[in-house]
Amino acid sequence: MAKVRAKLLIKGVVQGVNFRYYTRREALRSNVSGWVGNLPDGSVAAVLEGEEEDVEALILWCRQGPPSAQVTELVAQPEEYQGEFQSFSIRF
Repeated sequence: MAKVRAKLLIKGVVQGVNFRYYTRREALRSNVSGWVGNLPDGSVAAVLEGEEEDVEALILWCRQGPPSAQVTELVAQPEEYQGEFQSFSIRF
């Protein structure tokens, strides 16, 4: 199975709804490493690394997000796998 990396930009009602907390929880469950953080414009950014099917599953989850989120757009950009993360963190 191939290791992959993806950079995400998630727009909509994604701040103030625990999006980062739930994304981290799902990432840890899925064995995906990387980070998630809020951006000044109200969107959320993330970098995911892991097995291709695990990363794809987390991207799919991010399209919906936690119960109170309303994702209107998700842009997933593939990047070269770097293996730089030991775990999954929330960036403040």
